[in-house]
Amino acid sequence: MKRRVVITGLGIVAPNGVGIEAFLDAIQQGKSGIRFDQQLADLQFSCQISGTPQISEEKKLDYLTELELRNFAATGILYGVMAGIDAWKDAGLPVENNPSPDWDSGTIFGTGTSGIEKFRESIYKIDELQTRRLGSTAVAQTMNSGVSAYLAGKLGLGNQVTTNSSACTTGTESILMAFERIQSGKAKRMLAGATSDSGPYIWGGFDAMKVCTFKHNDAPEQGSRPMSESASGFVPGSGAGALLLEDLESALERGARIYGEILGGNINSGGQRGQGTMTAPNSEAVQQCIRSAIKEAGISPAEIETINGHLTATSKDSLEIENWSKALGRSGKDFPYINSLKSTVGHCLSAAGGVENVAAVLELYHDFVFPNRNCEDLHPEITAIVDPSRIPHHILQTPINVVAKASFGFGDVNGCVIFKKFKK
Repeated sequence: MKRRVVITGLGIVAPNGVGIEAFLDAIQQGKSGIRFDQQLADLQFSCQISGTPQISEEKKLDYLTELELRNFAATGILYGVMAGIDAWKDAGLPVENNPSPDWDSGTIFGTGTSGIEKFRESIYKIDELQTRRLGSTAVAQTMNSGVSAYLAGKLGLGNQVTTNSSACTTGTESILMAFERIQSGKAKRMLAGATSDSGPYIWGGFDAMKVCTFKHNDAPEQGSRPMSESASGFVPGSGAGALLLEDLESALERGARIYGEILGGNINSGGQRGQGTMTAPNSEAVQQCIRSAIKEAGISPAEIETINGHLTATSKDSLEIENWSKALGRSGKDFPYINSLKSTVGHCLSAAGGVENVAAVLELYHDFVFPNRNCEDLHPEITAIVDPSRIPHHILQTPINVVAKASFGFGDVNGCVIFKKFKK
């Protein structure tokens, strides 16, 4: 018997808000977290704006000790630990230093790379024959599973503890993997999400590929323009988003607040065949992923009221809208509402699915569709498919029962998850 899986906790570290309260206000008001980045300018990047979370040194001490922070360079681990612990606490779960692990709780927390600043520091020290000065945390910060390992230690997790990595699909994939573990009865609770390091050593390759915008260095908040005819590439971002998934029986037994239910989803790949390449999606696979997610969720396409899209502000936005339309068999005014969080936070890369899924769950729980920014000039290829009224520029307060969230990543990989308002 498959168990029902609900969401009982959320945590967020985003460019436009750290913590659920600040982030909720930001997405409802359409507040941007994209700013001029002096470091990128000094390094002569074409794109000199970014979405980087703003965290005080005092705030960091709420999650990591002074000793841990003293030699700590891995921003991605910091973001992931903050979001993960916040989601755990938001679910009403205690942070206790028990002598035994919590065998019923685990984490699947994804990332693209870990501790790239620490890698750089390590390379220089090794080249300068200072290997012994690397420090005792070099391995823990630079191994991909560093974020899940830190979370396990902070929370005493005794179930599966691992890190997944699937480019921009990472966060959505982690949620679906955690969902399946609980659904099968192998865990009662799983902390799912994704994180990404900040900085030029993460973003440089994308700048070199010329997929980042360079036209808005003097107007940062206007730089990220998903679905816009004047979009000129994505704005690099970073952060982390976490969801505490729980067996419904366990959640009810604890009297936990329930944000929503995960009905199901799907993960697949286009195999880099047909239209698919390392950097471009195979439309057939995208449509199959969406259709299979809907089938797995046991709903009809007509039940989806809003879509939290991947929509990166590149030339592929129109294709994504076309794929949604074909997969759902819906267009014009019949198309669901659709939005892109990237208009206010940029593209958080491996953290994108984690951050954006938190936004999708907040929409579901609080009954609103957050506004899109910077797409008053909608691309004509998009308006040929979708009525402009389905792409709101202001917050839309409306009952939301079903939300679809999809992520599409380098390597031609896809993920789609279906959330529903919780009802006993």
